[in-house]
Amino acid sequence: MVVERKFIDDLMIKHNISKFLERKLSRAGFSRVDIQKTPIITRITVYVTNPGKVIGRGGETIDALTENMKKKFSIDNPQISVAEVRNEKLEPRLVARYLANSLERGANARRLLHSTIREIMDNGALGAEIIAQGKLAAKGAKAKSIKVRLGYLPKAGHVTSLIDEAKVASYPKYGAIGIQVRIVQPGTKFPERELKAIELPKSIATAQMRPRRAA
Repeated sequence: MVVERKFIDDLMIKHNISKFLERKLSRAGFSRVDIQKTPIITRITVYVTNPGKVIGRGGETIDALTENMKKKFSIDNPQISVAEVRNEKLEPRLVARYLANSLERGANARRLLHSTIREIMDNGALGAEIIAQGKLAAKGAKAKSIKVRLGYLPKAGHVTSLIDEAKVASYPKYGAIGIQVRIVQPGTKFPERELKAIELPKSIATAQMRPRRAA
């Protein structure tokens, strides 16, 4: 029971740190954070699209961030390193933020989800799922849900830990929309399962975002 409690506490701390960094590093394109505790230090690796904005001139920004996290989360001897995101199309949080911003600008939800999941798979993902729930239509319409899913994504068991996931909220003028993105990264190995390339459905393979007409 003590081990389970510690496991839950560690997950909550990571969640809170992730939310904190997302607010602080939004302009740097924050994607995710990895935390490794040792008896001596706590290694924190922050993945962003623009590392320079995290480090700052002469390291001032990252030094201030380190001190802030040390006090806010009572972390002993935190060591923060910054890593650049290699492929934005395979980062669930960045994909979810893109979807949220596009929906707020009035993009067609179904077309947007189809074209986005195609891009994810085109970039080598072994599986992907996007779910949008909420006010997806015009004013007065009922809330609904749109889900697109391709490839292999286990729903239960310890293998679900191999899936990267992010959830964000979008706020277009008609009401809130919840967005969930799940991605199985290229090269992920699942026990006793060999993954093969899939053929995209025609509705997704041909999906394109149409430019909005000028008002």
